[in-house]
Amino acid sequence: MDITQIKTLGDLKKAGYSYRSVKQELRDNLIEKLKNKESVFEGIFGYEDSVIPDIERAILSRHDINLLGLRGQAKTKIARMMTHLLDEYIPVIEGSEINDDPLHPISWYGRNKIEEMGDKTPVTWMHRDDRYTEKLATPDVSVADLIGDVDPIKAASLKLPYSDERVIHFGLIPRSHRCIFVINELPDLQARIQVSLFNILQEGDIQIRGFKLRMPLEIQFVFTANPEDYTNRGSIVTPLKDRISSQIITHYPETIEIGKKITHQEAALHPEQEKIVNVDELAKDLIEQVAIEARSSEYVDAKSGVSARLTISAYENMVSAAERRALINGEENVDIRVSDMVGVIPAITGKIELVYEGEQEGPLIVAHNLVGKAVRSLFVQFFPDPDRERKKENNSYRQIVEWFGEGHTLDILNDEPDGVYKIKLTNIPGLEKLVDDHMAGLDVAGKLFMMEFALHGLAEYSQLGKQILGTGIQFKDLLSGMFTMPEGSDEEEFDS
Repeated sequence: MDITQIKTLGDLKKAGYSYRSVKQELRDNLIEKLKNKESVFEGIFGYEDSVIPDIERAILSRHDINLLGLRGQAKTKIARMMTHLLDEYIPVIEGSEINDDPLHPISWYGRNKIEEMGDKTPVTWMHRDDRYTEKLATPDVSVADLIGDVDPIKAASLKLPYSDERVIHFGLIPRSHRCIFVINELPDLQARIQVSLFNILQEGDIQIRGFKLRMPLEIQFVFTANPEDYTNRGSIVTPLKDRISSQIITHYPETIEIGKKITHQEAALHPEQEKIVNVDELAKDLIEQVAIEARSSEYVDAKSGVSARLTISAYENMVSAAERRALINGEENVDIRVSDMVGVIPAITGKIELVYEGEQEGPLIVAHNLVGKAVRSLFVQFFPDPDRERKKENNSYRQIVEWFGEGHTLDILNDEPDGVYKIKLTNIPGLEKLVDDHMAGLDVAGKLFMMEFALHGLAEYSQLGKQILGTGIQFKDLLSGMFTMPEGSDEEEFDS
């Protein structure tokens, strides 16, 4: 159908156009995509066998949908991607406020226009991107905002009585006729406003003031909600919940690999950063492990959740920490260090809700602890378990631990050049050999990363002491770290 040649109702009829409801349209296009083995929700990872099949079943059933899950679980992203299942263009009666279909007008304006002009009724075309409306539920949302109200100015200017349908100013929902309408954080919507949605969901009718108005709206509703909101700030009233045909539970990434895909896709890195900074895969794993540790931490409110935005922001900050070091030292290319994880701390403290015990510890200490736990969890995937090695005569870590026990310390500063960083690590007896024994085939950058990672891991397993300095990190003997505070340190000691 060549839409550029269809400008009137008569042209539309000749082209063989037939009316479909938006739910039927979504269903038909989904069927086509499934038959052709096409991905509907491109870029949504981790939901292939859970959430996405549930959504597709709901669309095939022509259901309104409630996406229920904690923050940062791609609920809104999924809703926005449903526009890909709409026709690219649909015909609309020109001038209609509520997107009247030329063959199925439901407003006074649409019916009257066709009655007056017949097949000469002008038709415009509406793109799928314009058929998506999103409203964040807040306490100040009113019935007038969503449904509509009488407009006294319109009544006066058109010299119409208030009983005339033309004096109505339509709200967001009627203006979303034949569209996808999303209400985010549904429980935050006041109960009396939720009640106003009853008839729309069940019968497609709207009720405005005293008007006897019957408008069979065709809308695909998608709601999002956080289960914590049900008790903290509000709730979904039971009759409304009953009218939402499919409630679909979302979840966080179940593996580090899925988390890395999401983070890499969503992270807004500048091309210059990607050119300057080389990121080790283990650094990416550490970022994802921080989120996993946070979701199970006794200090973090599990009901609030830990958003995927934490890992995205943390990854961006980690890369920026390395970029900053390169700019300061005039280096054109740098490799990520474990100590660049200092950059992720602000991303963590701003993204987690703490329980009482966490508040007592403080967000900064909790954030450092989460990074430490992430290191500890991944350490044994690459090196022997230090707790077991203690009992062995040929302890893999003895030479390293003894060197620090002789009174040596190692300061890894945030902004020190790569040359200095390399010399410091390679001067520690046994450290390079440890990495060579367990991680064969690494390049220079990978080896240095694993050498520093080994020190962090040993600190987390209480083999070494670790001190957070104002300008970096200091490693030393565990016992001396308990009794001394290095000169220049300005924060608490974070020993395991």
